[in-house]
Amino acid sequence: MPTLFIIFGLRFHFYSNEHLPIHVHVRNSDGEASFEVDPVKLTSNKGIKKKDISLAEAIIEENKEIIIAKWHEYHGH
Repeated sequence: MPTLFIIFGLRFHFYSNEHLPIHVHVRNSDGEASFEVDPVKLTSNKGIKKKDISLAEAIIEENKEIIIAKWHEYHGH
């Protein structure tokens, strides 16, 4: 499970057997969520508080190009 980065207690990662569309998982002590990356869109949330979802969404938007590049590097899609 490759971790992209950890910011403000939010861990952004992929799973090793991912599928398209390009998406990222976000985990903290409250739970886990996933977001499509382009455009940034919340696709699931299991326990993460709204303020942390908003923060994660902003971080993904700011780092979209890095996330996409890492996806292609890791998954080869």
